[in-house]
Amino acid sequence: MIDTSAFQGKTARYFTLGCKLNFSETSTFGKMLQELGVRTAEKGERADICLINTCSVTSVADRKCRQAIHRIIRENPDAFVVVTGCYAQLEAPSIAAIEGVNLVLGNNEKDRLVQLLAEKLTSHHPTVIRQEKTKDITTFAPSCSRGNRTRYFLKVQDGCDYFCTYCTIPYARGFSRNPTITSLVAQAEEAARDGGREIVLTGVNIGDFGKTTGERFIDLVRALDRVEGISRYRISSLEPDLLSDELIAYCARESRAFMPHFHIPLQSGSDEVLRLMHRHYDSALFREKILRIKKLIPDAFIGVDVMAGCRGETPDCFEETYTLLESLPVSQLHVFPYSERPGTQALKIPYVVTKQEQDERCNRLLELSEKKTREFYMQYTGTEAEVLFEKAPRGRAMHGFTRNYLRVELPARDARPEYDNQLMNVRLGNFNVLHEALDAQII
Repeated sequence: MIDTSAFQGKTARYFTLGCKLNFSETSTFGKMLQELGVRTAEKGERADICLINTCSVTSVADRKCRQAIHRIIRENPDAFVVVTGCYAQLEAPSIAAIEGVNLVLGNNEKDRLVQLLAEKLTSHHPTVIRQEKTKDITTFAPSCSRGNRTRYFLKVQDGCDYFCTYCTIPYARGFSRNPTITSLVAQAEEAARDGGREIVLTGVNIGDFGKTTGERFIDLVRALDRVEGISRYRISSLEPDLLSDELIAYCARESRAFMPHFHIPLQSGSDEVLRLMHRHYDSALFREKILRIKKLIPDAFIGVDVMAGCRGETPDCFEETYTLLESLPVSQLHVFPYSERPGTQALKIPYVVTKQEQDERCNRLLELSEKKTREFYMQYTGTEAEVLFEKAPRGRAMHGFTRNYLRVELPARDARPEYDNQLMNVRLGNFNVLHEALDAQII
């Protein structure tokens, strides 16, 4: 039994670094504490509790986490500070040594956050470290949260079995695991009752869904598609080897609510580099998946993750990546510079790309991405589309997204509070390069 009296009258702040999965989890923590009487602190108000959900995907992410922890402690000197997430899992002792941190939770202890917080809030014990080895991270903490956005984020999977040579996420998140389809459908139904219109499926390696329950991802998609009240679903990311032709065909021909929007990690277009990375596909498979999507769903938005300057990426290997992406009908590139991660197998690869060359490669890919995105958007100028609008601050432009993920802006003079979380038909206007959005007019 949790002693809820410890939470009465308390205020809290929540800070999320990293992915949509972290955002979903933080929102769930906030909802749980709110139900126990904790109020979210107002802007400028010092909080009694600060929760920091961290990321460790790159060395830059680690640095941002450290900076955030120090800044939050400085701004809330009397707060009880909890640090959790991937950086907390991998670097618990160093975080615990930071003056002002009261509780460090590894990823296996997230579901016990409220219980541990209740126990420690009224005590003056030193920092408690909760950290498990990778093989012992087995807990699945459910999460379906909206936070302050229109769309909900439904966590359908956690962990990863792939152990790519450059990546620390399996060590931080543990092996692949998932809840049942029945439980996820129930969460989607609750989101619908709460007024949710759009749900994003989140996870570490979503296409690996079913390892725990013996179910299939395509069956989860079919089951969620039947949930009344949810108008739109988006899938946050799918590995090329786990993006089945059956799923593409379903989204193209049968789906009621799954949007023509795919996010597919490539990382490298060089087969040699993919081999060094221990990825589970080659460039030919990636090309085949992109072309199959565009054949069956011509208006699909396709985002692609690509890493620049990783170990083993010779100039010729990079040119193979650039040429592949240039030749394919993708809509946007999410470009990441390679980051050295202690303990990863990539450190054994002898060929190292200089920082200058890495930056040049990132810039070339970003320029290619801008060109691809502009071309994709310009196809739809003057057409009509259905947009799900999101709440905007008073006097500011209202924005939303079309079914195929075109960002749309409605001028402030035309925005109405009643448009928030509503599907509206609009006519798409000019492309705003600065905002990467199309102007819109309600029709």
